[in-house]
Amino acid sequence: MTPRFYMMPTRLDQLHQFYNDDPTDPFNLYALALEYQKTNATKAKEFFYQLMKEHENYLPSYYHFGNLLIALEQNDEAVEILKKGIDLAKQQNELKAMRELRMLLDEALYQ
Repeated sequence: MTPRFYMMPTRLDQLHQFYNDDPTDPFNLYALALEYQKTNATKAKEFFYQLMKEHENYLPSYYHFGNLLIALEQNDEAVEILKKGIDLAKQQNELKAMRELRMLLDEALYQ
């Protein structure tokens, strides 16, 4: 009898499974985007775009997506995303998020 080895799922596998289990939860897309941001910026962007399209009111995504775009030196697009995030933060009365987005916007504008 040969021993069977069980491979533990990776964090990415688990996050994909969470998304497959509930594709309507914006946090699942957000978590995937953040995880891919560590290793695959192109894939991270795809998940952020999907998140923005399907859950435009999910405020935490704007800061991290803007930050990724700045890191990729795509400042014009970062400015656009961050301005949308600032407007959303105003609508949601999230003052702390609005300040953080404004600071990141300044970085994108003056880098």
